[in-house]
Amino acid sequence: MASTHHIAVVGAGAWGTALACHAARMGHRVRLWAFEPEVAGEINARHTNETYLKDAVLPESIAASSDPNEVVDGAEMVILVPPSRHLRRVTAGLAGAIGRDALVVVATKGLEEGSLALAEQVLAETLPEVGDDRRVILSGPSFAREVYREKPTDVVAACRLGAALVRVQEMLHTPMFRVYASTDPVGVQVGGSVKNVLAVATGAADAAGMGPNARAALMTRGLAEMTRLGIALGGRPLTFLGLAGVGDLILTCTDDLSRNRTLGRRIAEGVDPAKYVAEQKAVAEGYLTSAACHELARRHGVEMPITEQVFHVLHRGRSLAEAVQQLVSRKFKDELQGIDLG
Repeated sequence: MASTHHIAVVGAGAWGTALACHAARMGHRVRLWAFEPEVAGEINARHTNETYLKDAVLPESIAASSDPNEVVDGAEMVILVPPSRHLRRVTAGLAGAIGRDALVVVATKGLEEGSLALAEQVLAETLPEVGDDRRVILSGPSFAREVYREKPTDVVAACRLGAALVRVQEMLHTPMFRVYASTDPVGVQVGGSVKNVLAVATGAADAAGMGPNARAALMTRGLAEMTRLGIALGGRPLTFLGLAGVGDLILTCTDDLSRNRTLGRRIAEGVDPAKYVAEQKAVAEGYLTSAACHELARRHGVEMPITEQVFHVLHRGRSLAEAVQQLVSRKFKDELQGIDLG
């Protein structure tokens, strides 16, 4: 049985709550930060989080608070799970509060709006005291509800230095939540970000009745886009054949538990994407990430036609029919054009 550790989870959305449940079931002391005081109060009083993880009974040992400094005080591992657009603000507020030996695990998936920064780049600015030896990225195919239900799940932890990965595996790995190690945090972050954009595309295609062939094509060509961008940013090609790449892509693009796939389906039904996103408590990261990926691709000269069309549909009012026409009328090309496998 694993040793008991003090783990802080910063972010009480569905994913943060599920990770807190997993850690608590392992016997760790778990504190959970919720932005909304009423959510923290509900977790402490009723051991539920109906706002973000409906019909779930949480371990009574989880202690919630709306004070982030209180949550991270004394923690040996701090798991960060705010939406990507809030990661900078949340982590800036934790500067100086995280222990000098604590691991910082980023489970947020997405790119920062405006700066286009990966999560580890945001942390390098907001938490400069947390070096490469303590900063870890957690990603992979992992719906929050499935983790809460203790269904078999494989994830990947990525860090530039291996010693931190062993510590993360020792603290979080179980037979039902297997943690694999990677030394390519850039590739893992790109995979975890781009797959949300592609899920919007497959959701829209399926709801529009384009069929399974189209879904398979979008996923496979989307994987090529993801790989091209990842390589341009310094990731390794083989990372995209792993859990954070093709693994998360399959999950997010094919199951309706995916918020991003659901966003795509609603677009095909004629819903205004901005209005729909604004009405949801849970964040569909693909909405903002599509804009960031589109701009990153432009800056680096990376061809990402599916991402480009998702961006224009979500943010520029392009119709789904026009986006499809733009994609299917592209000139034929070599399948692996632009991908150097080394």
